[in-house]
Amino acid sequence: MSGHPAYAQLRVVSPVASVLLEENASTMTLEGTNSWVLRAPGAASSVVVDPGHEDPEHLDRLAAAGDVELVLLTHHHPDHAEGAPSFAERVGAPVRALDPALCRGAGPLEPGEVVQAAGLDLHVLHTPGHTADSVSLRLEHDGRTHVLTGDTVLGRGTTVLTDLGDYLRSLRALLELPEGTLGLPGHGPELVDLAGTVREYVEHREQRLDQVREALRELGNEASARQIVELVYADVDRALWAPAEASVLAQLQYLRSEREL
Repeated sequence: MSGHPAYAQLRVVSPVASVLLEENASTMTLEGTNSWVLRAPGAASSVVVDPGHEDPEHLDRLAAAGDVELVLLTHHHPDHAEGAPSFAERVGAPVRALDPALCRGAGPLEPGEVVQAAGLDLHVLHTPGHTADSVSLRLEHDGRTHVLTGDTVLGRGTTVLTDLGDYLRSLRALLELPEGTLGLPGHGPELVDLAGTVREYVEHREQRLDQVREALRELGNEASARQIVELVYADVDRALWAPAEASVLAQLQYLRSEREL
């Protein structure tokens, strides 16, 4: 579908979006971080989204992709944002993110704002849940909607959560996207129908909530997130138990906020 993964090369995904995959594969980053280069046909400069770690070889390749007008961050995690200050200084571009602490030379992003750069209109969607400062970026080109999702929706698998209530609200907002929306995630391959993937995410979260409810019936309402992981994720690679524990903790907080516990 996508030619993913493809290291050390700027891979064209659509007429306005190309991706450079950082070589930082791990259980948390999948094959690595997707650094997106956005540019309308004929535009003189680009927008770079999520430069990644402070990785000189990766940042060199990003800089070689051409003039950069603006650097945007989907959220604060180092695999997306760590390299942004040095990269932005090198290419002479400001950095913008929802969190003012991440910004350099420009103000923070505002939910609902339309950022005009590189010949594109980038609509800022606040999509918390993975982190409180997570944003997605929506753009239209030639009749097709594109959405950069950061870690809110991955190209493969599911993401770690800090707040399930926020996350479910974010997913429901993304369900309003038109069919065939091209998803451009922070990790993993692009998604040919983002809304369809989001529906699968919602179903998956509901299934996980049911599993946690069942585990609590077996273990008792005071069971810890770790105890639930050991029961519910018994058939999952233990290397993934730590992020699973964070997600279960978010589910417990959600159930308690909904007064189910």
